[in-house]
Amino acid sequence: MSFGNKDRAESEVRNVGSVDRVAEEASELQRALTDFRLSVRAWSEAEFNSPRTVVEPVRRGAWRLAAGWALGCLLIAGSVSGGIVHKHHQDQMKIAQTRMIEQRRLAAEERARQEEEDLLAKVDGDVSREVPSAMEPLAQLMAEDESQ
Repeated sequence: MSFGNKDRAESEVRNVGSVDRVAEEASELQRALTDFRLSVRAWSEAEFNSPRTVVEPVRRGAWRLAAGWALGCLLIAGSVSGGIVHKHHQDQMKIAQTRMIEQRRLAAEERARQEEEDLLAKVDGDVSREVPSAMEPLAQLMAEDESQ
């Protein structure tokens, strides 16, 4: 027997041993799958044959869910409308402030115009005199002389 034949013989023995191991593992896997299939069928059979009851709280839960959604929508609508009202109120306040500032400006213009008219009336009165105020006693004497 040559050295190459000896290695071949040993590898064949190893291959036979590994084939036996694979066959053992396959049979174990087959048994495990069979046991699993039987347990699933038994569980399924037990669940199928168990009595069923109608659960009433599901209905109550639906109302609770609907009420929750309704209150949530109401809260959102209230927040949005509150923001809109607040914005409208701010706009009204700005308009009122603008009107008040305009009224004050018009009142100040009216006062300035009135003061200017009063000053012009005084100047006009001073300019319209025929004689200066220092010469007024003399002007009265002359007026008396003319009337006589």
